[in-house]
Amino acid sequence: MAAKCKNFYSYFRARKNHIIMRPFKVLGIQQIAIGNESKDRLQKFWVEIMGLEKTGTFTSERENVDEDILRIGNGPHAVEIDIMQPVNAEKSPRVHDPKLNHIGLWIDDLPKAVEWLTAQGVRFTPGGIRKGASGYDVCFIHPKGNEEFPLCSEGVLVELVQAPEEVTRKL
Repeated sequence: MAAKCKNFYSYFRARKNHIIMRPFKVLGIQQIAIGNESKDRLQKFWVEIMGLEKTGTFTSERENVDEDILRIGNGPHAVEIDIMQPVNAEKSPRVHDPKLNHIGLWIDDLPKAVEWLTAQGVRFTPGGIRKGASGYDVCFIHPKGNEEFPLCSEGVLVELVQAPEEVTRKL
């Protein structure tokens, strides 16, 4: 098991020659989240200059986020661009640092994905599966591994998003 490996690289070398059967599928990009100290500058660029459509807003004190949800494209191929600012810049999580905060991936079976990835030694952020800003179930892969869970997304926060049936059918 990954938790018994001394580091990521020895684990990877031990696994690279095995064909891994995953009980889930990554279907595509669901979102890209961009943070700043103030959404106003992001809004000027992404909405006024680039012409993206604002489809919603989301605020969470617990997640320390105030965001506008923008959209590129339509239907199951649409991608969200979430422009975010912290509710309180002094608190965590620091949604404005780094500026490219996270990417979201559509997953066909989120509970199976989390169970399988955890068994492989992938580290998740606290909070488990929960409702995200767009109303879908989500969870986050931690950007840094630790001794118990050495596998991670290597510096980039990754959001796994349960794909709705429309997306699963089309992708």
